[in-house]
Amino acid sequence: MQDKRKPKIFYGYIIIIVSVLILFVMHGISSSWGIFLSSLEDEFGWSRAAISGAHSLGFFLAGIFSILLGNLSDRLGSRIIITVGGVVFAVGCFLMSRVTSLWQVYLFYGVLVRLWGAPANVSLLSTTMRWFTAKRGLMNGIVKAGTGLGMMVIPVLSSYLVSNYGWRTSFVIFSFICLAVVVPLAQVLRRDPGQKGLRPYGESEENSVELKPVAIGYTPQQALHFSQFWIVCIVFFFMWYCGNGLMVHLAPHAIDIGISPAHAAVLLSIIGGVSIVGRIVIGGAGDKVGNRWTLTLCFIIVLASLTWLMFSIHLWQLYLFAVVYGFAHGGFFALISPLTAELFGVRSHGTLFGIATFFGMCGGAVGPLVAGRIFDVTGNYQLAFLLIIGLGVVGLVLSFILKPVKEAKIDYSQP
Repeated sequence: MQDKRKPKIFYGYIIIIVSVLILFVMHGISSSWGIFLSSLEDEFGWSRAAISGAHSLGFFLAGIFSILLGNLSDRLGSRIIITVGGVVFAVGCFLMSRVTSLWQVYLFYGVLVRLWGAPANVSLLSTTMRWFTAKRGLMNGIVKAGTGLGMMVIPVLSSYLVSNYGWRTSFVIFSFICLAVVVPLAQVLRRDPGQKGLRPYGESEENSVELKPVAIGYTPQQALHFSQFWIVCIVFFFMWYCGNGLMVHLAPHAIDIGISPAHAAVLLSIIGGVSIVGRIVIGGAGDKVGNRWTLTLCFIIVLASLTWLMFSIHLWQLYLFAVVYGFAHGGFFALISPLTAELFGVRSHGTLFGIATFFGMCGGAVGPLVAGRIFDVTGNYQLAFLLIIGLGVVGLVLSFILKPVKEAKIDYSQP
């Protein structure tokens, strides 16, 4: 028999805190790849395109995996998924400390480490949508602030560790951090409020059915017939292409134009730190004015910042770019999950968000690879940044023409 007494602290808030900490560790480590790129290049003589390929492979596989784990998240919840993912992630980091060949980098980092970053993100954000009916954008933004916090802290930590202990020892340390933080915290996660005898935050007792999870929205088969779903997928592709291509190569670009490695790492930290504000502010704005309009605003800010980057040669100019871009970068990734829920409901949110994430991961896989190849051919990143700006313009147009779908259907018979 379920205990219907109202708890002092809504368990959904505990879910939010745990999700923030998990993404802080996993995404923070993943976003530090640019810090290790130069060390691998110096020790082994591999090209930047070849090293970036491991990151790209991981993103592509993560996209495919996101669909599967999004569906499993709808069925099983995130506790099992994050537990397994945390262990595999830690093993991959440890094995990275032992690499001697390029194929090992592709296997240990691309397949084991990078593979689990996006599926963890999908699972945790889908869980957030189930726990909150009201303030979804804000709660989603707070969860995504964990990735921003990781981007702010861990690249600087990575730079310190690599400089003082070497890149191999740094991966060993990250392995133990993941095991000590992610795996224990995963045990706190629950798929939906019904497993704790609760209702989603913001759902009144009259709108609930005996504490059973309410499945509101479209099935994947239904959603695939809407043009809006494919627009979301394409927009997500452009977002990840631009964001990931930039994040992997920003530090090397800064070093190439005379910025010290320590200051180059600070650029990533600034983006991560400011993105925390962007995720929360833009996520909350999406609740008030709609996720579609705030998405358009983010594209405008990103295009302005990227244009500035094209002409930035001094450290203060790069710092200003990082501040402006970081705000919109955070806003982007605070919007896609609630936008998916806004358009198509939460009945199959994990699966639909997983499909959209697949497209995003494909963009994230292609972006660093293309940018690295352009650098190898031209000796600089100017053409790569111009391409990112061009795709950002297309994304802006698509976000502007995105229209709402008709009201989602309600089905109380399925979770």
